[in-house]
Amino acid sequence: MRFKRSLAAFAGIGLAFSLAACGEAGTEGGGADVEAADDCEGKFDDGTQMAQWADSGEISVGVKYDQPGLGFKGAADDIPKGFDVEVAKILVADLCIDPQGDGVEWVETVSDNREPFLQQERVGLVLASYSITDDRRSVVGQTGPYMITGQQLLVPADSDIESIDELQGQEVCSVTGSTSIDRINEKGAKGVGFDSYSECVQKVMDGTVDGMSTDGSILAGFAAENEGELSVVGDEFSEERIGVGYQPGNTETCEWINETLTTAYDEGTWAEAFEGTLGPSGVETPEPPELDDCQTF
Repeated sequence: MRFKRSLAAFAGIGLAFSLAACGEAGTEGGGADVEAADDCEGKFDDGTQMAQWADSGEISVGVKYDQPGLGFKGAADDIPKGFDVEVAKILVADLCIDPQGDGVEWVETVSDNREPFLQQERVGLVLASYSITDDRRSVVGQTGPYMITGQQLLVPADSDIESIDELQGQEVCSVTGSTSIDRINEKGAKGVGFDSYSECVQKVMDGTVDGMSTDGSILAGFAAENEGELSVVGDEFSEERIGVGYQPGNTETCEWINETLTTAYDEGTWAEAFEGTLGPSGVETPEPPELDDCQTF
C-alpha cells in the first residue's frame, strides 16, 4: 500500500515531475478533464455541507502551488495540477460542480495555514499533502488516507551526506507548520522552518542549511528542476498518511469523502489520477490505502 521506491525510481519521478512542472505549464484546464456528475437532485440531505455546495454550485478547495507532481500552479496555468488536485477534482465532480469551471475557487494553502483556513471556513476542503495526525484531528476534520508516502533528505549533488543520520545537530530545513520539522528533530538534526518549499530549496543550494527534508516525492520534483545540483538520498524515515481536510464537526462530510474515495478506488478513477500525475515517473501505482473510519464529534 506504499510507494515502491528506490533511488533509481526517484530519478524517473524527477523526470516526470520536471515535465509536469515545465512542459505542460499553461495547459488549459491543468490536468485531466473530470466530468461533473448530474445526479445531485435529492442526493444530499438538506442542511448538509454537501447540499449547500451542490445547490450553490460553488466550493473553495485549498491546495499547494509549489509541489510539482502533487500540487503545482505555474504562472500561465489557470488551474493547479498534480495528484492532490486530481483527487480534489473527483470530490468536486461528485457535487455536480465542474472541476474545470468557475464554480471552483482553488486557494493556495501553505503548511502553516491549512487548519486556520478550515476553521475560518476560508476553504471547504484541503488537499495539500496534508498528513493525518492526532494533533490536527483535535482541531479540524481529516479523513483518508488517499496516499501513503515517506520523508527523505535533499542535499547538494556534490555532498558526501547519504542520510539524515549524518546530520546530528546540524540544520535541515522544511516548511513552517509541517510535520516534517518534527520528524527532522526526532532524527537528531535541527529543524529550521521557512515559508515555502522553494525558499527551503534555495537555502540548500546556497549552503545556508545542510539539507532539506519532507516527503520524498516532493523532493524528487525539486531535484529534477535542479538537475545536477540536488540529489535525494537515504531511505524513508517516516510514514506520512496523506488525507483530506474538512471543517471540524462535519461527520457527514467525512462520510461523503470516504464514500466518494471508495467509489473512485472501485471504478479506477483514483488509479487514473495517480497514473496521470505520478505514474509516468516509473513509480508503480500502489493499491489504494484503507480509509480510516470517520470520527464522531
